[in-house]
Amino acid sequence: MRLAALAAERAQKSDRRSALEVETAEALARFDAAVIELDVIRAAVHAAETAAGVLRGKVDAEERSVRDARAVLDAFRGEASALEIGRATAESDLAHLGSTCFETVQAALDVVVAEVDELERAGAATPDTRALSVDEGIDDEERAAGDGVDVDPFGRPVEIDSLSAVTDDVMVAAPLRVNTVRTITPEEAIAGLRTKIDRLGPVNMMAIEQFDELEVRHQFLTTQRKDLVDSIAATNEAIKRIDETSKVRFREAFEAIDRNFQQTFSTLFGGGHAGLTLIDETDPLESGIDIVASPPGKRLQNVQLLSGGEKALTAIALMFAIFKFKPSPFCLLDEIDAPLDDANIGRFVEMLKGLLHHTQFILITHNRKTMEIADRLYGVTMEEPGVSKLISVRLN
Repeated sequence: MRLAALAAERAQKSDRRSALEVETAEALARFDAAVIELDVIRAAVHAAETAAGVLRGKVDAEERSVRDARAVLDAFRGEASALEIGRATAESDLAHLGSTCFETVQAALDVVVAEVDELERAGAATPDTRALSVDEGIDDEERAAGDGVDVDPFGRPVEIDSLSAVTDDVMVAAPLRVNTVRTITPEEAIAGLRTKIDRLGPVNMMAIEQFDELEVRHQFLTTQRKDLVDSIAATNEAIKRIDETSKVRFREAFEAIDRNFQQTFSTLFGGGHAGLTLIDETDPLESGIDIVASPPGKRLQNVQLLSGGEKALTAIALMFAIFKFKPSPFCLLDEIDAPLDDANIGRFVEMLKGLLHHTQFILITHNRKTMEIADRLYGVTMEEPGVSKLISVRLN
């Protein structure tokens, strides 16, 4: 009967062990998946920041190109406006010249021009090339006045031997002797004007089309940049939510472990006080943790100021506090009771017994009292020199 009961108990514990192994594997898998997910999110954030930096540089370069194109377009528009103003001015001057001509000689400008052309073809007059002069800032009347020569209604210097008779609004031309004061030849004036045109440089007739293309490209890049900025903002929001959740969970775990630590410390030391404090309360995820302890008969102080045995017992109390918050199926303790005296060993053993219902402990120890609570003992002996032998003892 006893063998059957032991076999049933063994089978039950074997099933329990298999279930615990499955739970452990599942927990590790979930933990690895969470770590991988966090790494993926961080990599995505880093890649998004790098891509955003590259696109910012491209956008800045395109913006500079657009600004240059706009400056060129504004210059062309200014030149076109100046030419339009010049054309309007020329038309106004022509109209004024026509009215002046009619008032002076009682003839239309076209009639006077035709008669002058006829005189030039007959060799009676030579064109005044000063009108084509490259010199600027001095008109023909001022030049003629400076030379002491009379000018006709067209601003050309002449010598008049006789006057023209005007009857019935028709000018009858009397024989005139016209002497023109010549400055430069027409070829020289034309060459000078061509030099001025050459100094203007080539005109880009495709400037407007290029500006439209750059405008479309700029709008495309602006849209892409907005998408990236929105993606980065969404990623930062996700990271912020993760940080907030981590802070809440860390705060809950910290407070629970602190309460358990105070209880286990008082149990192991037979009194006293202990606690955990954050170095930086404003940033709990990056803050360090201080352990303060006050064994019976001592004031509250940092754990680094305790003796070796007190440090070991405080560390054991903190470990048991963490186990109470989140038990583990297995726990391996290697010579953890070595610094403890007999009285502390007794309290340590009692606390181990209280945790056996949810955790299986594997102890490496030389202490007799600790061995007494074990269900099975494994040891190594050397009955013969150089030959080690494994011994196992089942106590319960």
